[in-house]
Amino acid sequence: MTQHVVGVDFGTLSGRAVVVRVADGAELGTAVHEYAHGAVERTLPATGEALPLHWALQMPDDWIDVLRHAVPAAVAAAGVDPGSVIGIATDFTACTFLPTLADGTPLCAVLPEQMHAYPKLWKHHAAQGQADRINELAALRGESWLTRYGGKLSSEWQLAKGLQVLEEAPEVYARAERFVEAADWIVWQLAGVETRNACTAGYKGVLQDGSYPSKAYLEALHPAFGDWVSKVDGPLAPLGGRAGSLTEQAAGWTGLPAGIAVAVGNVDAHVTAPAAKAVEPGQLVAIMGTSTCHVMSGASLADVPGMCGVVRDGIIPGLWGFEAGQSAVGDIFAWFVETLLSGGLSHEELTQRAAAQKPGQHGLVALDWHNGNRSVLVDHGLSGVIVGQTLATRPEDVYRALVEATAFGTRTIIAVLESSGVPVTEFIAAGGLLKNRFLMQVYADVLRRPISVIGSEQGPALGSAMHAAVAAGAYPDIRAAADAMGKVERQAYVPDDAAADVYDRLFAEYSALHDYFGRGTNDVLHRLRALREEVAR
Repeated sequence: MTQHVVGVDFGTLSGRAVVVRVADGAELGTAVHEYAHGAVERTLPATGEALPLHWALQMPDDWIDVLRHAVPAAVAAAGVDPGSVIGIATDFTACTFLPTLADGTPLCAVLPEQMHAYPKLWKHHAAQGQADRINELAALRGESWLTRYGGKLSSEWQLAKGLQVLEEAPEVYARAERFVEAADWIVWQLAGVETRNACTAGYKGVLQDGSYPSKAYLEALHPAFGDWVSKVDGPLAPLGGRAGSLTEQAAGWTGLPAGIAVAVGNVDAHVTAPAAKAVEPGQLVAIMGTSTCHVMSGASLADVPGMCGVVRDGIIPGLWGFEAGQSAVGDIFAWFVETLLSGGLSHEELTQRAAAQKPGQHGLVALDWHNGNRSVLVDHGLSGVIVGQTLATRPEDVYRALVEATAFGTRTIIAVLESSGVPVTEFIAAGGLLKNRFLMQVYADVLRRPISVIGSEQGPALGSAMHAAVAAGAYPDIRAAADAMGKVERQAYVPDDAAADVYDRLFAEYSALHDYFGRGTNDVLHRLRALREEVAR
């Protein structure tokens, strides 16, 4: 019988499942299930209470519904016998983090009226104050792990979110027996076994060289924070490993055979790298969607300012995995179209008009910080900037400037990697923004390098399916699975030299603004944010 695997990708607003043939990676069927609650950013569903600024939550039941609906629908679309499926694997946004009881019951099921009991989505940025103190104290004490995160730990990561719970809702913190990445929680529901995957533990949980931050450091942050490690520590499992077997309950949800392999959890961006055949040092994969995550492997450890994390075995076993990111990319374009234009021009119309322009024609330059800056400044208190507008500025001018700004942000990340001794030998793009050919050409011109593209519209789900094949024993490791199942089109876009020359000049202006507003020369963006929050209270 032909063997198949299922990959499930849990995103910001929906989950998608794909059924993949083990022999060659052919994607036979896919299905998407929209979360009933989406990203919870305005009010708490259970009470209608307004959420504070910069909050973003999710609902665990929405994730289970993906298993109930998307997986059976994908198997049906593929037209395969469920009995031919030998494994299932999942990936998740991260850091998406929830408190639970000891048996994995989400605390929001017990305390539905308490907003801190819910999973905090990756783009929950309300813990910036905690992150600032985490970084200041770590720098003061000379904590060795801080350089692995580019000198600043993000407010998106576990420590900041956990400390926020302790300080703002100590009763919730005390009640929480475990804090779990959603990537591990969903595997817990599938296999009935608690595991901690090496990827999220390293990048989001500050597990470096086998240890979490010390109890002395944690208690210096807050006297009651000394038990933090006991709430997050657990059986550490390697990527591609088998977490356990599909339980009878999960088999009922998915329609798959009980007992098949359930792979260890993973992060949506990181799991995409092998799907794009990026398993060697120097191959950078940019997963471009609502935000962009940049992941690549290197042969040796290097300290890179502004990285989200550098973790041994974090992406590919035996290599150092580097992660950087931009907190908003597609979200910026959507904000412009849906909010500022209020039902005016569509994405497609703006793209056509913007593509008709020459680089530099609009006279604008923008900073892509509408959701803060993840790399290389690691500061979610920053906000977007557009310079050069006049009464002659048209919507397509601003749209193009925003597209270019996100490309300049990626160029900044690559420049910091390379100046730190981590060469980027190939740039591979994945994610939903690949459909915009204009955008991809702008990136090639701004980066002044060819862009390869993944050969799948479901890169994370395909990558998860490949890890399922490894967990089920169909391949000895993820490199072998990538060779047989991965898909990539080399140099799908090549830079135009004339356009690249203009973008070199614009990038110099972007860099000047980047440092002026982002490195403390003018702190106006932080002052404006503080004023907004003061007035909102």
